[in-house]
Amino acid sequence: MSTIIELDGLSYKASDKVILSDIDLNVSKGDFLSITGPSGSGKSTLLKIVASLLSKSSGSFYFEGKAIEEIDPVTYRKAVSYCFQSPVLFGETVSDNLSFPFKIRNVDFDKDRAEKMLASVGLEPIYLDKKITELSGGEKQRVALIRNIIFTPKVLLLDEVTSALDEENRKIIWKWLHSIYDAGDLTILMVSHNQEEAQLAPHSIEIKNGKITERRGF
Repeated sequence: MSTIIELDGLSYKASDKVILSDIDLNVSKGDFLSITGPSGSGKSTLLKIVASLLSKSSGSFYFEGKAIEEIDPVTYRKAVSYCFQSPVLFGETVSDNLSFPFKIRNVDFDKDRAEKMLASVGLEPIYLDKKITELSGGEKQRVALIRNIIFTPKVLLLDEVTSALDEENRKIIWKWLHSIYDAGDLTILMVSHNQEEAQLAPHSIEIKNGKITERRGF
């Protein structure tokens, strides 16, 4: 398969502290990659650089063969979707959140699609009208994930999205993510501390002290 993300000698410093050093990584289109390692090793920093939420200090970063600096940021963020560890919802209702991706694309809200996606994560159609203040943590995370993929991105970045959830909610999200991945055309990069979760991905890298120390499945 063709390479969708290429990092060559990528490094990142913050306040003269080296967070990532000399990262070389090629991710193929349609890959599912888990990123593991101890706390503070640079995993989330790497994901935020790929999400274009942080800018690399040195090295090269290519997306679909084009340098990140040459890509319009709005276009890039429609293609590469980042999911936070703690779900961030806005407005008053679930509908406010799931209609937002349609609004920024100037297209009509597809209520049927939103209801089907809610059902795919075990939430009934009536959840569209629910106030976000009434949702549990697991429900908020499921709504946030749907908002990120209701228009299927090219790359989905998951930053410890199940770490605060109970086992039941984790399994719901794992099953759902695999069903989306198995449907094809989606590349997933997932940061996780959970070994069982990390092993769901066919490929993985381990980061320690800002460097890739192990690769599996490559």
